Amino acid sequence: MTFKARRHLASPLLALTLSTACVALPSPGKNIAAPAENSAATVHPEIWPRAEWPYPEDASVEARIDAIIAHMTIEEKVGQVIQADIASVTPDEARRYHLGSILNGGNSAPGNDEFAPPADWLALADAFYDASVDTKGGRTAVPIIWGTDAVHGHSNIVGATIFPHNVGLGAMRDPDLLERIAEATALELRSTGMEWTFAPTITVPQDGRWGRAYEGYSQDPALVASYVGRFIEGLQGKPGDRPILSGPHVLASTKHFLADGGTDQGRDQGDAKISETELRDIHGSPYVPAINAGVQTIMASFSSWNGEKITGHKGLLTDVLKQRMRFGGFIVSDWNAHGQISGCTNASCPQAINAGLDMYMAPDTWKPLYNSLVQQAKDGIVPMDRLEDAVANILRVKIRAGLFEAGRPSSRPYSGRFETLGSADHRALAREAVRKSLVLIKNDKQILPLAANSNILVAGDGADDISRASGGWTLTWQGTGIDNDKFPGATSIWQGIKDAVTAAGGTARHAPDGSFTDKPDAAIVIFGETPYAEFQGDLKTLQLKSELKGPLATMRKLKAQGIPVVAVFLTGRPLWTNPEINASDAFVTAWLPGSEGGGVADMLFRNKNGNVAHEFQGKLSFTWPMTADAKGPRLFDLGYGLTTGSATNLGTLSEESGVANEEASAGLFFDKGLPTASWSLLVSDGQSDRTRITTTPAEAIGGRVLVRAVDHLTQEGARQFISGGGGPTVVELVTHAPIDVSREANGDVLLLMTMRYDKRSSAPVKLSMRCGDGCGGEIAPADLNTLDVGKWQTVGVPIKCFANAGADVSKLDAPFQISTTGSINFSLSRVALGTVADTILGCE
Repeated sequence: MTFKARRHLASPLLALTLSTACVALPSPGKNIAAPAENSAATVHPEIWPRAEWPYPEDASVEARIDAIIAHMTIEEKVGQVIQADIASVTPDEARRYHLGSILNGGNSAPGNDEFAPPADWLALADAFYDASVDTKGGRTAVPIIWGTDAVHGHSNIVGATIFPHNVGLGAMRDPDLLERIAEATALELRSTGMEWTFAPTITVPQDGRWGRAYEGYSQDPALVASYVGRFIEGLQGKPGDRPILSGPHVLASTKHFLADGGTDQGRDQGDAKISETELRDIHGSPYVPAINAGVQTIMASFSSWNGEKITGHKGLLTDVLKQRMRFGGFIVSDWNAHGQISGCTNASCPQAINAGLDMYMAPDTWKPLYNSLVQQAKDGIVPMDRLEDAVANILRVKIRAGLFEAGRPSSRPYSGRFETLGSADHRALAREAVRKSLVLIKNDKQILPLAANSNILVAGDGADDISRASGGWTLTWQGTGIDNDKFPGATSIWQGIKDAVTAAGGTARHAPDGSFTDKPDAAIVIFGETPYAEFQGDLKTLQLKSELKGPLATMRKLKAQGIPVVAVFLTGRPLWTNPEINASDAFVTAWLPGSEGGGVADMLFRNKNGNVAHEFQGKLSFTWPMTADAKGPRLFDLGYGLTTGSATNLGTLSEESGVANEEASAGLFFDKGLPTASWSLLVSDGQSDRTRITTTPAEAIGGRVLVRAVDHLTQEGARQFISGGGGPTVVELVTHAPIDVSREANGDVLLLMTMRYDKRSSAPVKLSMRCGDGCGGEIAPADLNTLDVGKWQTVGVPIKCFANAGADVSKLDAPFQISTTGSINFSLSRVALGTVADTILGCE
């Protein structure tokens, strides 16, 4: 198909021509006999639903696009289809390479300050805009567009309103409120000069083990579809003739197309091994209302369908999404997702644009990708028609937005109005959403609501932690390691409870361990998951990590003392919590409520007249498991949720998890001084003299290395390695079942070592990852040997450093090796993958 024909796909005449040749569609969920397939990933566009793209073709706009493209060089065209991360590009580079877009990744910010004030964000937006419209040297001026992950409020900005994550919003069953949340989010975005959010996520998660399950409204495609159009209209406004940016709006991006929530075993960036009918009826269903609402961009998924990566799937991107479903915006990839396509690397992937991708998200690899695409366009590997089609799709969105006429970000309406960030109105909206999203799971003897003028004990490790209540994608990518002072104007759950009780004349005490002097009338125990994002949240089984089980003992202790216990569960998904439900008199699932903890308190207490202040209305939008087995029986079905007047008694639930006793998450190799299951701790000379360390004290390499147990956090919670030199010394963790950390290498995930340098080495110390015989990557961080002596700290090194050094991170059998030819004396407590470190070392 030629460039001109593809550009006119959305015209009414062509749509009519195509529709007359199509078969009638079955109702959603009804299986049909699929045509014969050539491969498991072959699509049949004729069985997919038609959407109604709301923007008619505009001849004047098309003429304007043609004129712009006619003036552009190949280099300028290629620049438009590339998006770079602000941590890896300067405004001057954006000008020189004609980049069409920038983004701020989860850990990127102005001046590398994740907590930069709003004014700095706006100033940087101005700098990139000015560079993009510079016409010196005959450049074609095309305004750059800034994308950000404002997925539950403008959550990268200090002081912004943090709304509940989608898993909670789905429990509200309130599309009207959802639209108001989108409107508030758009207004806060506009204050900092940004035009585009990578939201809403309209995934339909089918497995709670998936680390992004909380980004989905529901496992029910009908519920998701009922929300989609309203949220998009809240962000973009209703489709019409007015430029989108002329009102308090931003561009939306639905994600991730397609079936990111349907992968095998809930693995992030994994493979959806499902039929085309299931792909269409479950995961494709929400895209019809999205397109009907005029969503301007759609993000292609990292994941695969039956073995073929979506980002390179022409059948789905072009034949289904653009042609059959008549999507008229542009398709953007996820973070370096193009590099995962067969035959591609992050630096070169013509397959993606040829399949129908319009914009590459190449955050830190944009420059080599730019260079390869320029050459591929000149060589005809990327046909000029396809390149110009992608550019036209991007220009069309920028024109609809009014970007060419909008001027500098700081000069636009709503810019610089930082008072909208966390405004009283927006916080009240978020608090309402919290109230409506809470699901009452258990309420024996109708203990809730409590009398506010009582003596209330607040326990558990999650009560006074706003970061914990907000989850991932909050100020940082993973949302971890953030103190309450980074949330000005926000209210922790503890503070919300204290305010409510104090106002009613009661007393409230906060003791995470449940200790008290005066016996309380009731105890509220707040516990649950800690923040995570993407694959860092993938689970093997549907249960809390072992280190998060402490509050269970607190609940049992309090209940044994005759104190009524109310459990408040913070979570991104339903998990097996039978023991915690048994240990409580009332159990409330608060999901990830965000910055307005007062909304949780609102639901726990009676008003001053002794009546129910706010009735529970949240209903499960995901089924709740009976065991920790993701494929096991259900305890509660979709739609379950009690009110305070419900007369129910759950009785005692089975506390058999139904799964093997294994660590709930991957990426932990060494903990409390011991290798975890399937890992071994070895000390060697790098050749044939290898000793497996199972007990301490131990000697290795002919007595040249001493290994002994030392204390850290717990008794003998670490291992100390002492060598006087005399030859190579290698300390490593190995396995017979190689692991794949290629996902983790595609981003800011670190190899974390909780260690103490007891004495500096007499020679350089190197770190390595091994991927089999003759395969590996070794780095020599210049400052590893300058760590403080005698101080425990968590040291992190980006996994991509090892990949860049030659390690095949898809098949690591030794993800941790530390070596030196000199003397060495250090202690090691923990080795894991993660994102938070006391010290982060570079590749060199």
